[in-house]
Amino acid sequence: MKRKNILIALAASLTVCVLLALGVRRLDRTQDTLFQRSRAVDDRIVLIGIDEETLSELGPYHTWTRSIMASALEALAADPEQMPCVVAVDTLYIGGTSPEDDNRLARAAAALPAVITATKADLGYGYEPDGEGGLRLNRYAVLGYETPYPELRDATVQGHINTMYDTDGVMRHAVYYVDVPEQGRVYSMAWQAAQAWARVHGTELQPPDTDALGRFYVAFSGKPGAYYDDYSLLELIRGEIPADVFSDRIVLIGPYAAALQDAYFTPISQDRQMYGVELQANVIDAYLHGRYRTVVPVFPQALVTFLAGFLCMLLFLKGKTGAMGILAAVLAALSVGASLVLYEAGYVTHPLYVPAAIAVMYIVSVAQHYVQAAMERQRVTRTFERYVAPEVVQEILKQGTDGLRLGGNLCHIAVLFVDIRGFTTMSEHMEPQSVVHILNRYLSLTSSCVERNHGTLDKFVGDATMAFWGAPLARPDPVYEAACAAMDIVKDVAELSESLYEETGQHLQVGVGVHYGAAVVGNMGSEKRMDYTAIGDTVNTAARLESNAPGGKIYISRAVADMLGSRAGTTSLGDTVRLKGKAEGFEVLTLDSLIR
Repeated sequence: MKRKNILIALAASLTVCVLLALGVRRLDRTQDTLFQRSRAVDDRIVLIGIDEETLSELGPYHTWTRSIMASALEALAADPEQMPCVVAVDTLYIGGTSPEDDNRLARAAAALPAVITATKADLGYGYEPDGEGGLRLNRYAVLGYETPYPELRDATVQGHINTMYDTDGVMRHAVYYVDVPEQGRVYSMAWQAAQAWARVHGTELQPPDTDALGRFYVAFSGKPGAYYDDYSLLELIRGEIPADVFSDRIVLIGPYAAALQDAYFTPISQDRQMYGVELQANVIDAYLHGRYRTVVPVFPQALVTFLAGFLCMLLFLKGKTGAMGILAAVLAALSVGASLVLYEAGYVTHPLYVPAAIAVMYIVSVAQHYVQAAMERQRVTRTFERYVAPEVVQEILKQGTDGLRLGGNLCHIAVLFVDIRGFTTMSEHMEPQSVVHILNRYLSLTSSCVERNHGTLDKFVGDATMAFWGAPLARPDPVYEAACAAMDIVKDVAELSESLYEETGQHLQVGVGVHYGAAVVGNMGSEKRMDYTAIGDTVNTAARLESNAPGGKIYISRAVADMLGSRAGTTSLGDTVRLKGKAEGFEVLTLDSLIR
């Protein structure tokens, strides 16, 4: 396994995990959608709502006397054979009002088997002992604590009604207890109500595991309205609800109207608020069934995410992009399924942490494959250009596989041949290493001259160089560029000859031939081994011109001379130079000068 792949996988996985651990990307809403699903609600829980009809008939809530709630409790106790097991009143009764009304409400509560009344801790920033003789800041310090007036407090059991939103304004957790200074631990109204029912029926409830703030994650059972059967407080007071509805049940009484501003956004209903009394019903349901969930800390989740991302990244870097895309989708689906299984087992994880990491790893691997392919393409191109003219390489890459098929096109091109005069004789008197040294410097020179003048370097044949202009890319003035290359070769070889003479005692002279005409240019050879080259009479004629040119001379045809026109200085040799395969009368000229 390549070390580079391991480093890439480590870097990508660590980056994703750090972002998740820092909370840069919260996925709670997706978690809510996957985990929080409605189920059959417990019919032992009955809601009595202080609804719009009740407020319309009895007046605004703030004008009520305590006799109204006393009337409701008295109605619940009207049939001793069918009284509720426990009644929880989700409203605060702080301080005394009318002694007559206060006492009536306390007596009504005492007449029932069990009544839970509300308390509330005022939470905020404050200082508390840190256990080492100092103080520490606590953002959830208890700054005050409100309880029912004494008579009602003595007649009932108290439970707090505190709530705590998550950072995104959703009520995902219930507050099991609040530690009140000089008061001790106060449990929630929902827990007290569930406990009262359990005591009567001889069962024992398992308390939830909580965080440092006394909270636990609630597995909601019902959406807004799931527990509510349209029983209003007004109907209760009027005696319009049959007593068997409440018999041996947990009765919750609380606000059920928007005007009372007791509603919350919950994970099971993100688009619709749930009234506080319904929230109490969901929490009681969770207590009765022991339906608790433990939120797995961020670090273990980040560790699992890191390992999953790291291993996936190694796989993705080794495999093909398409197959790895399918694998990534399968692994992401499996990880979501694993989160659902863990949730049912009692553990809350972020279901998109691992899928998000897998997706990022796949995207990074695709990018890495792309970069590697681009680098490999560039490397192959650079290597290929050592054997084939750069223009040919670019044309093949542009055409794709079509550029690698056998065949050619008829083109008009200028062809140049250059060869060392007397090279075979010279090499017989030199060491092989010296011959190779001279030849490499000479061939580098000729190829440089061709490329500098935008030609296509066709091949080296021993000490001969062949090049052409006009293919694979058309040139505006191929004959002139070929002539420029020929002049440069003669000039540069003369300079190279002086340098080599000092090193080896040998002089170099070259003959050059240039012709222009039609030729077939393309891939020649077999499917397994082909050359991009030019063939035809034009090529043969250029080769014949070169083979007859004396050292330091450039032979050109009349076709070349005519296209150069006044830009070139030439000397006609007429038909005194006989070219093999050419009929008499083929004019040969020397290229003496060129306007640059």
